[in-house]
Amino acid sequence: MSIKRILGPVMTGALALAMVLPAQARDFRLGLITPPSHQWTQAAEAFASEVKEQSGGEHSIAIFPAQQLGNEAQMVQQLQTGALDMAFLTIAEVSNRVPDFGALYAPYLVDNIDQAAALLRSEAANELLNQLPAEAGLVGIGYGMAGMRQVMSRSEAKGPQDLAGMKLRITPFEPLRDFYMATGAAPTPLPLPAVYDALANGQIDAIDMDFDSILIFKFYERADNLLISNHMMFPMVGVVSGRVWKDLSKEDRELFQTSMRKHLDGVIDHFQQQEHQQEQQLRALDITIEEAGKDDFAAAISDWEKIWSAKAKSLPKLRQAAAAIKGN
Repeated sequence: MSIKRILGPVMTGALALAMVLPAQARDFRLGLITPPSHQWTQAAEAFASEVKEQSGGEHSIAIFPAQQLGNEAQMVQQLQTGALDMAFLTIAEVSNRVPDFGALYAPYLVDNIDQAAALLRSEAANELLNQLPAEAGLVGIGYGMAGMRQVMSRSEAKGPQDLAGMKLRITPFEPLRDFYMATGAAPTPLPLPAVYDALANGQIDAIDMDFDSILIFKFYERADNLLISNHMMFPMVGVVSGRVWKDLSKEDRELFQTSMRKHLDGVIDHFQQQEHQQEQQLRALDITIEEAGKDDFAAAISDWEKIWSAKAKSLPKLRQAAAAIKGN
């Protein structure tokens, strides 16, 4: 039997198989630091399901929550090499690499969760994403967020003057560190899973946290003083590795952009809707609650501005956008 007669059916079968299998079918990975129950992780799972459905099963996205792939700094390194495809990152980690993003943490840039949501959807905020490919090797798709930042402490705190000398747990990034140093506190980076025990054994005196995490992790059991300050918003960004992005087809880029933006926007909606309800839940607990505002933190804000007005060039534009939102 001739070689042609032998190979003919094989080649025909291979061609038929190639026509059936998608040429660019891929299994992607998305990492984030939040636990499976957190809204960010749930949004990532919903995004993965939608991509699988919309691609007809061509693409799958495996979600790795709770720092399974490392902390955010390690995940950014993986994204930059293409070892990790996507991530939901706090702007805290991004600002460590692209300081201009620190402007989003300006104290009292916004006054409440609704203004924070509007600012993250503004043109001024979205223009910041254009810096990510060149400066961090990432493609920014859109923003999500957590709740406004508050202070929970073991001893009573009525305002910034009572924070002086406190070992206060923070997410490790410079804008937040500089703010608390200006109050006289001792900002102390600590992984979220270690916070409950650290409060219990006195390793830390207070925490910078949002209503959602205070309730989920029951931090009020170990620190029964809540200072409602709303001093900062806490944005998150969905990103794709620049190395991965350049190899995606136009259709896949559009799919990822559309779907991820949709679910990130859903995260913003979620925190907007639950913020006021969660405040009432905390007010119903047997804890001491005080309130402080922009005027109380005026000295700390001034010190922060002296440092960050030079680092974060986008700050004036963001303040202008925030002022327009407050005026509406």
